[in-house]
Amino acid sequence: MRLLKDFYDTDALTLSKKLLGKVLVRNDSGVITKGIICETEAYIGAIDKASHAYGNRRTERTEPLYGPSGIIYVYFIYGMYNCFNIISGKENEAEGVLIRAVTPLEGQDVMCRRRYKKNLHEITKTQLKNLCNGPGKLCIAMNITRENNKEDLITSPNIYLENGEDIPEDKIVKSKRIGIDYAEEAADFLWRFTY
Repeated sequence: MRLLKDFYDTDALTLSKKLLGKVLVRNDSGVITKGIICETEAYIGAIDKASHAYGNRRTERTEPLYGPSGIIYVYFIYGMYNCFNIISGKENEAEGVLIRAVTPLEGQDVMCRRRYKKNLHEITKTQLKNLCNGPGKLCIAMNITRENNKEDLITSPNIYLENGEDIPEDKIVKSKRIGIDYAEEAADFLWRFTY
């Protein structure tokens, strides 16, 4: 069952944990890939020097962060990779959750061809383990691009979330976010969640 608007209507820290165990579905012209969300990071513009919207920075690029909960923010990093985020909280408050990793659930053969140019039976165990274990990797495997930026997970036929497992709080591991050493005190926030 598709998750509806009220699921996303919460702060980024809460949503980061609620997203764990839920199923990300990508319908790319009828080609379905699915993955179970297993790693997330929260970003809160008002207080977070790692956020693109820190200090209420509002540009054409960051505009989706200020949108309604449940829309998508896809940005490009290192001149190579897309990163997929889900907007949370109240409109105009710039909160979101980076989806860092998923466990492939459906369409693994398609994912392998996109990532490795090989079929599922041709890849190694290490390649299978690394198929979607990073934000850029999962975007390649599930063909999530900047064309998906601003899509609405509640109404889009192309990308949405389905209900899955509810992960108990005591099974969730909190740690520092990755790749934000520049963010001063925010680099130490325990806003990365895995299970």
